[in-house]
Amino acid sequence: MKAAIRTLALIILLLAAIGGGGVWYIWNGMQPVKPAGPPVTFTIEKGMGSAQIADLLEQNGIIRKGLFFKGYLKWVKEGSSFKAGTYTASPGETYDSLIARLNAGDVVKKDTVSFTIPEGYTARQVADKLAAAWNQKPEVFLKIIDSGAGLEAVGRLGIPEDNKLRHRLEGYLFPETYELVKESTPEQVVEAMLEQLEKKLDSIEGWQGKLKNRGLSLHELLTVASLVEREVVVDSERPIVAGVIYNRLDKGQKLEIDATVQYLLDKQKERLYEKDLKVDSPYNTYKNEGLPPGPISSPGLASIEAALTPEASDYYFYVTKKDGSQGHLFGRTYKEHLANIKKSEQNSQ
Repeated sequence: MKAAIRTLALIILLLAAIGGGGVWYIWNGMQPVKPAGPPVTFTIEKGMGSAQIADLLEQNGIIRKGLFFKGYLKWVKEGSSFKAGTYTASPGETYDSLIARLNAGDVVKKDTVSFTIPEGYTARQVADKLAAAWNQKPEVFLKIIDSGAGLEAVGRLGIPEDNKLRHRLEGYLFPETYELVKESTPEQVVEAMLEQLEKKLDSIEGWQGKLKNRGLSLHELLTVASLVEREVVVDSERPIVAGVIYNRLDKGQKLEIDATVQYLLDKQKERLYEKDLKVDSPYNTYKNEGLPPGPISSPGLASIEAALTPEASDYYFYVTKKDGSQGHLFGRTYKEHLANIKKSEQNSQ
């Protein structure tokens, strides 16, 4: 009897020792790795599960045992919201700290490039701006802007191919301040600008219905918007000028817009001369009826909205005030227009 009691006691002691050793093994395995060396960079790919991430952390020496990290994740009900990306972590970081960072997507910040495209910039000006920002030649970007090849947004926007166009993507490169990853390719940079146009269009409620009601294509809309952008400085006048453009188009009058001639010149002129107005080009609205083949600049949202919802009026003419206000005088008839020209010159500073 005494022998049986001693055997039972021995078994209990052995089980306790084994159990204690197991607890100690688990406890020790869950302790942070001793800090050693610089932070480690690792990448969590899209679609990686928490078990794979735990193994990755063990392989990089950030935690002792991936098995215990997996168990801890199940216990605290975490791991389903970890975000893909490239991280840095130091050996010795706690489980909770790692979990918090992976949930937050606290990834390594990549170097970025910031640039601003002002409203009314032409494709050539955009290419120059991008070239300066990325330390490239303008031709690198202009080649992409001229062809649009390989850009997904070109198809979505229905940008036409037309040998009359000076630059295929003219007018589609939305003027905005951008911050893009420095590693971006020229194609990705141009694509980002097209995507921004898509976003801005979608911010206009019912824009596609309005476009359909006006009987315009997106290309024609952006062409009108680009004319407004280059002709108007005062925002409140944009819908009025858009209305003038549509009035002249509906009547079959030539638009006779100076900005279309300026677009053809290597350098902008303060004043156009008679010989400038005779330049042979489909963009010259003094020689050709209707709209030019495409946009002449990158219109901002205000000009796009004005082209989409112009202000109805009986105006067919406008002339710039010469009083420094940068506004316009509007006329219904050519006689009124001549009087406005005279009035503008009398009020010149």
